[in-house]
Order: sequence, then structure tokens, then C-alpha cells
Amino acid sequence: MGYLDNSVVTVDAILTTTGRQLLAQGNFNITQFALADDEIDYTLYNPTNPSGSAYYGQAIENMPLLEAFAQTTQMMKYKLTTLPRGTAKLPILDLGYTSIVIKQGASLAITPQTLNYLGGNTFETAGYTATISDVRLFSVFEGVGINTPQAQALNQSTTLGTAVSKTVVGTTINLRATTVNTLFGSNNQLQATLTVEGRDSGARITIPVTVTKVS
Repeated sequence: MGYLDNSVVTVDAILTTTGRQLLAQGNFNITQFALADDEIDYTLYNPTNPSGSAYYGQAIENMPLLEAFAQTTQMMKYKLTTLPRGTAKLPILDLGYTSIVIKQGASLAITPQTLNYLGGNTFETAGYTATISDVRLFSVFEGVGINTPQAQALNQSTTLGTAVSKTVVGTTINLRATTVNTLFGSNNQLQATLTVEGRDSGARITIPVTVTKVS
């Protein structure tokens, strides 16, 4: 979903396949929504604008906005969140790793934790979304612990061995590195990135992932 322009409040919504099915069945009812500021470059805020304070954010207000599209891993990366009044620290994610190096065929379970959230460090009720930039590097990439239909649909999706990203939802993310030798070619290691986002807090972290070939 996105605003067509920033002069009038007109909203352009693109439905997913599931959304179109619900609309056709007469069961389509929006109960939740999220806002994001992916397009905004806050460095353009200019408190020295000679025209006065009303124009400090003029460059930001005139920025072009993205049209809506249904690829959730590329849309709304920077969601706006509402935190309790008096919050002094923004929530951040702790994966237990600043980077991951895993041998070919090895397994790893990641249990994210959210720091500085709801008065302390906690595990989010709605879980976490995890996106691997190249799913070919893992024979297993799944989320467990969240059993909603939407989470299960993401976790059960396949990519037919293509070089694409994959997103899963869970409280724990299970990884198992590929055992396919031909994927490495003449390389001894392959790289990707893992992005994890808290579904309640909006906190987000991206770390590098390296899969090393076993001779």
C-alpha cells in the first residue's frame, strides 16, 4: 500500500493473492496496518533554510514516494513503531552472533531476543521475520514457534533452487548449510546476508553469513 502523491490523501492498495481471494469471498476486512518511511532521507532536513522554519523539511516533503507492490521482503523495510511514553532507548535485536560462519552441511538454530523493549530484554510474542538473501546456500531455512496460517505459508514455500531470497517467521530460525558441491564452483566459500526483524517492536538487524566448503 502506498500514497499516490503527497498533495492529497489518496491511497493505492495492491492485494496479494490471498487478499484477492478474501475480497472475492466477501470476507476481506482490514483489521491491522503498518506504516513505514523507506523513501525518506532525513539528512535532507535543513534547519538553516533561509525561508524559515516552515521550510526546514521542504526537501523531504517533496521526495517521490514508492508505488505499492506486493513483495513483502522489499517493501516497508523501515516500519514506524509506537513505543511507551518515556522510552529512553530504541529496541535492538540480539541474535547471539554479529556474523555467521557455518560449514557445509552443518546446522544452526538462532533464537533472537529483543533488548530495551517493554522495560527490559524479551522474546517477542509475534515472533520474528528472517530473510536470507540467497536461499540456495541452505538446504533448511525455516522458522518455528509461530503457527499462524501466514507464518506456516512462508515457512513451507519453496524456490526451486533459484538464486532468490526467502523469508520465514518464527521465534527460532533453523538453518542447515547446503551440501551441494557444484554450487561453490571454484570458490571455497559463499556469502549471503541474514536480516531479522521483530514483528512487535520493528527492531531490525542484518548480519553477514558465510558457508564454507568441506573438502
